[in-house]
Amino acid sequence: MPKLSSTLYLCLRFLVFMITFSKLLFAANSRTYPADVQVLKDLKHGVDHLSIAPGSCLTSWDFSLDPCDNIFTEHFTCGLRCDRVVSGYARVTEITIDPVGYSGSLTSTSWNLPYLQTLDISDNLFCGSIPDSLSNLTRLRRLGLSRNSLSGEIPIILGSLSHLEELYLDSNHLHGPIPSSFNNLTSLRRLEIQQNDISGEFPDLGSLKNLYFLDASDNNISAGVPATLPASLVELSIRNNKLGGNIPDNIENMRFLQVLDLSHNILSGAILSVLFYHPSLEQLTLSYNNFSYLEVPGDMGLNSNLIALDLSYNKLQGFLPAFMASMPKLAALSLEHNKFTGMIPAQYALKAAISGTNASSFERLLLGGNYLFGPIPGPLLGLKPGSAQVSLADNCLYRCPDAFFFCQGGDQKSLVDCKSFGPAIP
Repeated sequence: MPKLSSTLYLCLRFLVFMITFSKLLFAANSRTYPADVQVLKDLKHGVDHLSIAPGSCLTSWDFSLDPCDNIFTEHFTCGLRCDRVVSGYARVTEITIDPVGYSGSLTSTSWNLPYLQTLDISDNLFCGSIPDSLSNLTRLRRLGLSRNSLSGEIPIILGSLSHLEELYLDSNHLHGPIPSSFNNLTSLRRLEIQQNDISGEFPDLGSLKNLYFLDASDNNISAGVPATLPASLVELSIRNNKLGGNIPDNIENMRFLQVLDLSHNILSGAILSVLFYHPSLEQLTLSYNNFSYLEVPGDMGLNSNLIALDLSYNKLQGFLPAFMASMPKLAALSLEHNKFTGMIPAQYALKAAISGTNASSFERLLLGGNYLFGPIPGPLLGLKPGSAQVSLADNCLYRCPDAFFFCQGGDQKSLVDCKSFGPAIP
């Protein structure tokens, strides 16, 4: 019996020793690198203390304790990660603070965090300029500064972040040009700079072979649609800028493009036929421009992958393009407020009224604000409200009363207006 007690005692002592040793070893391997701690302190110091709400991430940042040793305790409950150990020190790899309205400056720290991979302060009220010192984040993969009040120009030196895969600068007050140094961000996959006051021409971004998403909408970018965009793009939006000229022919080389939005610019000339037989394009929005004509594709749209097409508010003339009714997947078509004339093609009416077995029907067909004349095609007369969104208002149609839901929203033009448009209208 005494022998058993002695054995048990030794086992317990060994267990206590191992637990103590493990804790000491963990502490030794988890202690935060001092320079990383200083950056975290400086970051919090740069935030207006009145904007640090109770229960927020920064409230829990208590530097009387070691940050990386106290993550997810009652201290340092959120906002950072430390999952890299170098020479016995834990290194900060992620800073993602909560969107609670923090205000302050990003220039209060050196940003000397060489192992940081993610920095996201989106949806807050940070102001001032984007500091050049962010270039110290040499391993950064994601930079999220969206929806703050940052101002000034985009630092050229951001182009040195060679590992950057996602860059979010949208919804701030940034101005000046897009830095040409962005062409060095060869790992970049997603770029969002919309809703700023960015101006000048689009730089050459042809080296960004991995870029699949680019949104530069709601700025003051001028000149033409850039001809040197990456062929890897899947979604491209440059709406609501000051782009002029024509759509470049090499849009055909962007073989993966699915969404293209160039609306609300001053583009003119032809809408290229390649857009109607592009191998991957599904959504095309060119509304609110000055396009005057469109090219008919050689295959008459039979190989088109377009699902939604918006060419409204342009200066397109002539008869409604019959080939659009032959596009097998097209479900939403808007040609409103152009200068189309002639009668509504029977194919349009059939596609809106009858669901085909091998092709999509028109769920949306907007033809208002043109100079279309003649009777309403028979297949449309049987449409019930809610079956499809159809608008024929503000045309020159014979008998289009409000009793038909698709005639509501604007009277037909006067006979004087219709006759003054051209001799083709009786």
